[in-house]
Formats: sequence, structure tokens, C-alpha cells
Amino acid sequence: MLEAVWALALGRTEGFSRVVPSVVFVIALVGSLVGLGLAMRTLPIGTAYAVWVGIGAALTVGYSMMSGDEAVSAVRVVLIVALVGCVIGLKLTH
Repeated sequence: MLEAVWALALGRTEGFSRVVPSVVFVIALVGSLVGLGLAMRTLPIGTAYAVWVGIGAALTVGYSMMSGDEAVSAVRVVLIVALVGCVIGLKLTH
């Protein structure tokens, strides 16, 4: 989830000129990387990274669609669900 938090915070920093979103970005980024590092203790790098990026991307797009920042369509929702399904499949086949 921290992957989505730092991505969304980065979009609100306005070139790192806004303090609060910039601090949220840095904290979430560090926490996200720590989480990735911990996941890599038990998962191969490719699987760990794919899960990290896939879940982060799905949450970021999902939040952006729910908040009205991005358009919602049936095709986009199906593709996000497929992305999450692929991430789950990678994790399960490890």
C-alpha cells in the first residue's frame, strides 16, 4: 500500500515545493522499499518486485478513479482486476 501512497503524494508535491506531501512521499517511499526488502527474504526478486509494483499500480489507479482524478470505464476496471489476478498468480506459483 505504501507504493500507492508515495506515488499519490509525489503527484501532490508540485515539484517538492509543498512540504506535507513531500514528507509523506519520503516516509512512504522508505517504508515501501523496506517492505520490498523484507519480501525479498522469502521471494525471488522478480516475483517480489512484480507483486510490489502490481499492487501499487492497481491501488494507485483505483484510488485515482474513485477520487475522480482518472476516468472510470469497464475496460479499465477489468484490466486492473486482471493485473491483480496476475500478481496473485505469480505469488501462488512461487
